[in-house]
Amino acid sequence: MTTNMNNNLPALIKRLEAATNLLESIVTPNLGDASASTNGSTPNDEAVLAAGGRTHQQRGMTSSPQPISETLPPAIEDFDTIIAEDIRAFGDISEEIGGLVAEQSAAVLRAFTAERKFLIVTTKATKPDKQSQVYMEILKELQSTMGSVSDIRVANRGSAVFNHLTTVSEGIGLLGWVTMEPNPTDYISSILSSAQYHGNRVMVEYKEKDRTHVEWVQAFYNIFKSHEVYVKQHYPTGVTWNNQNGIDPQEALREVQSNSTNSKSSATAATSSGPAPPPPPPLPSFDNAPPPPPMPVNGGSSVPPGGGPSDMGAVFDQLSKGEAVTSRLRKVSPSSQTHKNPSLRTNAPVPTRSDSQNSISSRGKSSHPSKRPKPESLRTKKPPRKELDGNKWIIENFDSPDGALEIRAAISHSILISRCTNTTIRVLGKANAISLDNCTHCALVIDSLVSAVDVIKSPRFEMQVLGTLPTIMLDQVDGAAIYLSRESLGTEVFTSKCSGVNVNLPGRSDDDDYQERALPEQVRSVIRDGVVVSEIVEHSG
Repeated sequence: MTTNMNNNLPALIKRLEAATNLLESIVTPNLGDASASTNGSTPNDEAVLAAGGRTHQQRGMTSSPQPISETLPPAIEDFDTIIAEDIRAFGDISEEIGGLVAEQSAAVLRAFTAERKFLIVTTKATKPDKQSQVYMEILKELQSTMGSVSDIRVANRGSAVFNHLTTVSEGIGLLGWVTMEPNPTDYISSILSSAQYHGNRVMVEYKEKDRTHVEWVQAFYNIFKSHEVYVKQHYPTGVTWNNQNGIDPQEALREVQSNSTNSKSSATAATSSGPAPPPPPPLPSFDNAPPPPPMPVNGGSSVPPGGGPSDMGAVFDQLSKGEAVTSRLRKVSPSSQTHKNPSLRTNAPVPTRSDSQNSISSRGKSSHPSKRPKPESLRTKKPPRKELDGNKWIIENFDSPDGALEIRAAISHSILISRCTNTTIRVLGKANAISLDNCTHCALVIDSLVSAVDVIKSPRFEMQVLGTLPTIMLDQVDGAAIYLSRESLGTEVFTSKCSGVNVNLPGRSDDDDYQERALPEQVRSVIRDGVVVSEIVEHSG
């Protein structure tokens, strides 16, 4: 047995030395300063790396302590919901329309963001004096962004979407409710009425052309509805300030502005720390590239025949031949000449080639006559319609009904009347605005209105005002009779391309008859000292 152990001893020593070397190879890198300074990891980190994870040091290098998010008051959270839902929906539809409408919607979003900052300041600060410089400084950004919305309308008066721009420009005053006390909701309703006057014109114009514009107007009206609900819930009597635990308004403004700046810088840093751009594509290989084309011989051109400019020398050579140039042309006999044979003129003219430069197609005109629209008498009649859609009355397609159509309107209602004939409409109560389009021989009797009556392409129109009416707008109206009451003598009448418009004024007493006054139709314009002077033409005798 001793002999067997002596024989196996060398093998055991070799195995022990191999195990020792293996242990030294594992322990030595962890004890060396160079390895520690290079890798900066621990055995536990190596195990983590081997498992596909990140070490503690790597997690410390790539992550930074996250700031503690501040809890927003419920009023600010609900305002963020309006921006995320209603303002975003309005912006999406504006982007579909594009152009100036999309540009103005972006300005609207900036204005609502400025109002959000104002509301955050009110949750942090005590109420300042409205006449103080601090209060004006808090409102400065909101006023500036609201003004930028209106500037887009002013700079584009000749635009095809001017009614769109005016609708938003009139409605952006909605954000001024923050300065109204004690009934901010009434102020919102009045601003909505101003915006609806132009918004309804957009709906009338595009309801048969493009429904996207109608949805755009409705999305803008939804902002008012949600805003009114929001104000009734959180600020029923006006904006409230933190007078119990609030800080100085100037300090609160600086704090809100600094938070806004930090959020922008964080967003910029997050964007800049994104993944690196991909490497550029490899350079093209010029191996086995075809040889370059041969150089022209004797200085000639390498352009193939027929592809280069014409040789002017050959042209002059042809001209120098004189009458020989026309020797190949066929002679026209007198029997084929139209000026000597009038009977040839009655034949059909020579048809124009489709590739001729003088052909109709080359001039960009169609050979077919333009399609004319069908007259009203041949169009398919649609059923009459009278319904209230939200805050909008729609009356259309009535033709000689049995009696007058009565509408019981509210101050927020707008009335759209279109394609009616021989129809009398009675509006009971005080409405917002009335638009009458493409109607014939229609009569309108109203109590009072908030804004205006707009009449377009409606001949033989009659209207009687029993209460007050600020404005009447007539466009392409041939024959109109307007009866005003004593309360509506201050009404302004705007006419464009109109004729036969008479305004009837009440007498001095109730027993006196109406006095008819015709609106001028003819205007004489003269130039005096380089200035155009227009005067109304009066006929006497």
